[in-house]
Amino acid sequence: QVQLVESGGGLVQAGGSLSLSCVASGTISRINALGWYRQAPGKQRELVATIFSRGSTNYGATVKGRFTISRDDAKNTVYLQMSSLKPEDTAVYFCYGHTYSGFAYWGQGTQVTVSS
Repeated sequence: QVQLVESGGGLVQAGGSLSLSCVASGTISRINALGWYRQAPGKQRELVATIFSRGSTNYGATVKGRFTISRDDAKNTVYLQMSSLKPEDTAVYFCYGHTYSGFAYWGQGTQVTVSS
């Protein structure tokens, strides 16, 4: 089992920055990738960013160039640094962990609200 706990969401003005953190615990060795999805009201969940165990990253098209994902393996933590935030970035952000066997674990989500 893997547990994921997010923190760092909140309210920010458009153009501002915000950082999210996700701490993983449990059977961490099973995890191949950590990352973030988001879901806005009435919309499907969409990929924000992923970072793989060897450090490679992948970003959703709408956040590329504005968001940065990183990880600290010593702290079992993945971070999402968000800058140049737009109102359309408003969503619940979910941390996820993907195992080598193809199973996904999810955090409870943290709200990010960007005001115009």
